[in-house]
Amino acid sequence: MTGKALTDYSRAVQDKVARVRAVVSDLHAELPRWDLVVWTAGNVSQRVPNLGVPDGSADLFVIKPSGVSYDDLTPADMVVCDLDGHLVDGVRAPSSDTAAHAYVYRHLPEVGGVVHTHSTYATAWAARGEEVPCVLTMMADEFGGPIPVGPFAIIGDDSIGRGIVETLRGHRSPAVLMRNHGPFTIGRDAKAAVKTAVMVEEVARTVHIARQLGDPLPIEQAHIDALYTRYQTAYGQP
Repeated sequence: MTGKALTDYSRAVQDKVARVRAVVSDLHAELPRWDLVVWTAGNVSQRVPNLGVPDGSADLFVIKPSGVSYDDLTPADMVVCDLDGHLVDGVRAPSSDTAAHAYVYRHLPEVGGVVHTHSTYATAWAARGEEVPCVLTMMADEFGGPIPVGPFAIIGDDSIGRGIVETLRGHRSPAVLMRNHGPFTIGRDAKAAVKTAVMVEEVARTVHIARQLGDPLPIEQAHIDALYTRYQTAYGQP
């Protein structure tokens, strides 16, 4: 353990960590449920704000441990890290993507959840290094345009995180297809990021099938903008 221990944080932060551990543990079950991962691949994380330090620099995040079966995951297995990726609490080694998640949280303070999957169709687009074009109204709603492609990056340091941030900063899409790797999604919390991961695979599959039938019809940018605004501001319950 190279960072502070969880006991060094306030009781309020410790209590929040306990709640987020349960949330993140439960959300991992959604990845195999929606066929977004196989074996132990993929991960979900959620930020834990340290309210005593408003600038977010002392926030923590909860993430899946490395190489543990989804069937075996419990809240106690979830790992807690600081925004430098240092282990703060946990009995298992953190995910191999921890440095990428940490980089995203450090540089995109509005992000509260990050998800990575190897879902088949989205990863196939990533293997081609090709963005998913916005040819569906549901894409306009959810992503506000195409799903972009991020650069190739090696696992193990924050290179993937840098690619995610560089691609998504200033972009309406909450998803990026990291080239030759797979999708990463972000959201206001982990549940929102998981939903986006499900939607990424759905549109990647649908657009792929459409292309087998011919050239999908583009949507005018003005219509994309109108659909995105409506969905983001008026859809659902108040």
